[in-house]
Amino acid sequence: METILLPHLPQYPLHIILFKDVTNAAFLRQQLLAGNTDFEYAFLDASVLLSTTQVLAAVFRAINDMMQGRMKSRNVHSEIVFSLSANNNISESFRRFGVGETSQHILAIKVGGDFTKIEHHLLKNVEGTPVPFNDEQLAEMQDESKLRKVYRIDTTSRTEAEAFVVGSMALKGS
Repeated sequence: METILLPHLPQYPLHIILFKDVTNAAFLRQQLLAGNTDFEYAFLDASVLLSTTQVLAAVFRAINDMMQGRMKSRNVHSEIVFSLSANNNISESFRRFGVGETSQHILAIKVGGDFTKIEHHLLKNVEGTPVPFNDEQLAEMQDESKLRKVYRIDTTSRTEAEAFVVGSMALKGS
């Protein structure tokens, strides 16, 4: 697990861990649906994430919306999932970007909190292998057909796709 401090939001440390080969995604999803506060994380399906830049842009948007009182979901972690989408349909955002019953690769994000407790809780409850959170690992986990469907992109250039997706996320609701 690593902690990332966004330069413009140092008061909100991000604790991030990427898991591959997760075997209990259905359990994690059920905890979220049940509203279990012990599992208040942004659990993302890594197969539809283009880059670390995209993820950090969604986190920035969610924290900024929280600070400005503009959240459309119940907490900053669900707002991160919602922020990944280019449209304003919350349920569609969760279906496309949130952990699913069969998700194999999961990115867990916690805004704030005690690093040691969060790391211990995630390593205890997520049955998967932790790997570094970087673009190379995300690229290995991507599902090309899902990416094309979710983002409606035809480009093969990662840079072009990332610019299109992050731009779409930024323009949502403006």
